[in-house]
Amino acid sequence: MIHRFLERHFQLAANGTHPRQEAVAGLSTFLTMSYIIFVQPAVLSGAMFGFDSGMDIGAITTATCLSAAIATLLMGLWARYPIALAPGMGANFFFILTVVPAASAAGFGAGWQTALGVIFIAGLLFLLITLSGLRAALMQAVSPALKNGIAVGIGLFIAFVGLRNAGLILNDPATAVALNTSFASPDLIVFFFGLLLTAGLHARRVTGAILWGIAATTLLAVMLHFALPALWAPGASGAETPAVIKESQLMTRFAPEGLAGGPLSLPPSLGPTLMAMDLAGAITVKMLPFIIIFLFIDVFDTMGTLVAVSEQGGFVKDNRLVRGNQAFLSDAVGTLAGAAMGTSTVTAYIESITGIIQGGRTGLTAVVTAACFLLALFFSPLVAVVGSYSPITAPALVIVGSMMLQNIKRIDLDEYSEAIPAFIIILGIPLSYSIADGIALGFMAYPVVKLIAGRGRDVSPIMYGLAVLLALYFLFLRGPGGGA
Repeated sequence: MIHRFLERHFQLAANGTHPRQEAVAGLSTFLTMSYIIFVQPAVLSGAMFGFDSGMDIGAITTATCLSAAIATLLMGLWARYPIALAPGMGANFFFILTVVPAASAAGFGAGWQTALGVIFIAGLLFLLITLSGLRAALMQAVSPALKNGIAVGIGLFIAFVGLRNAGLILNDPATAVALNTSFASPDLIVFFFGLLLTAGLHARRVTGAILWGIAATTLLAVMLHFALPALWAPGASGAETPAVIKESQLMTRFAPEGLAGGPLSLPPSLGPTLMAMDLAGAITVKMLPFIIIFLFIDVFDTMGTLVAVSEQGGFVKDNRLVRGNQAFLSDAVGTLAGAAMGTSTVTAYIESITGIIQGGRTGLTAVVTAACFLLALFFSPLVAVVGSYSPITAPALVIVGSMMLQNIKRIDLDEYSEAIPAFIIILGIPLSYSIADGIALGFMAYPVVKLIAGRGRDVSPIMYGLAVLLALYFLFLRGPGGGA
């Protein structure tokens, strides 16, 4: 009976998949994005930056898991896409480092409550834009070249994030970034092991290659965590443990000992942040710019991610995303629910491509991912072991990013008026370290290049209007004194 329901609702056979394949895909997606369960509380509570924001870290954890589960479940059951959602990276930093201090400076008392109100209103506007049909028209106005450029750019971005999370790419004051040549570092050993194993399994078309890679890499990390210090224990060699080992993430962050008390724990209370948003403070002239910025972030991050994931999965038909309204509404509802519970903007996650590469083709993949977020509330010690140590999940991000490069074949590189704006997006997303900003650069360039090329009629009026709005946004909201 259950199998018949799944087949009827998700049309598994028609999409060339089956329940087991969807389950593996959903679990793979969850494992590659589970870091947000631990990063989000550290960011919003201020613990990551050494201050107390006033937000309860346990409540943030619960709000993160619940908002992700609600939005992802909607995406799976209603939009029927294998796309997962959760509080977005980037927006959370802007929330805690810019909006909360600005709200406090404006005299709104608990700044985080006003900031949650800003998130809620931005989510409501996103909902209205989607219901009005403006969102669908916007998606239709974007050319296939730009859409595929977005997919490639995001692929480079998440691969870059993976390399940075692993510690292979470091900040450098002279060149901005540089290669970490300490290949004897336990973190890089774990990362390279996971990357090469996963790449080899994927090349052999092994089902669940990324999931097997994560499992094997976790096992290696556990063994190294306990074995390496023993080599320099008193009576063993007598030598001091090398700094490259003592200071590694493997020794300072990875904590498999956390499972000593068992993998189960009760979810923290949601009470301290539930319905704590200050809507009256948010609806003021001083907070209006932040509402607009969050709206832009949500619209463009979601659009960029949905386009990239949909192109990868082959869900875009005739330059149109079928059931696009349901997908965007799932995102908007997730943001509203997240703000009401106590977390920042919820958005579609590019890590969803991990599940698609593992064979996920229907909303059942998203349903499995949503279930994992709910279970994570009770298995937080186990999730922490995998999700909190970046070199374990970083290989998956690099592999997924490499797979997205194939979208460049769909761009007509001989048509420069299409190829150059697409290239600006491809380059802009990873170099600006922002999906939204990279897309905005390409969108502003596109109509200008078309006009100069004498092909201005190829551009939708929406794209002209959007280019003007984006230019004004960067000049007056993101420029000096613009509050961003």
